[in-house]
Amino acid sequence: MPQAHLRTERLELVPLSEEHLPFLVELNSDPVVLRYLFTRALTPEETEERMHRWIRAAKETDGQGKWIAYAAGEPVGLYMLEPPDDPPRTDAAELGYRLPQRHWRKGYAKEGSLELLRHGLEDLGVDRVIAQTMAVNEASRATMVAVGMSFARSFHQDFDEPLAGHTEGEVEYEITRAQWLASRPG
Repeated sequence: MPQAHLRTERLELVPLSEEHLPFLVELNSDPVVLRYLFTRALTPEETEERMHRWIRAAKETDGQGKWIAYAAGEPVGLYMLEPPDDPPRTDAAELGYRLPQRHWRKGYAKEGSLELLRHGLEDLGVDRVIAQTMAVNEASRATMVAVGMSFARSFHQDFDEPLAGHTEGEVEYEITRAQWLASRPG
């Protein structure tokens, strides 16, 4: 099944394609946006290579992948719902989001995440969705809680180039299909 085009009150989530490269280059060139992922901004070439890999991976995964969200015609974020890779798991999908600073604190991370949770848990029938971040990433953790996810575990990863705050470890949040359906009105 190909990735669906998804809509919320303010967002249109479009499956990632090559036309989104300029937005991804902009997003990945901001070291503040990437501070919990990489020790530096990514080059345009690194971003393009990642984009091509992501597009190929989405074609191999039933209905999952990465999306670009638009609000009023402007790209406002990169979102993901795909099989977890660290460690690889088949019992869950992993939720993620990355927004440019100019779109922080507007509710887009929550709104897009809620739609991807709905899509994964209801449309695709995924049993569990997880989300991971560094323990020190308070904003991302707050979004996970705001969409109904619960703390599942702490863990530590090894980094070739340790990020600031890595000694505090990583956290994983989760929501099951049963929890999601029980929380929905009606």
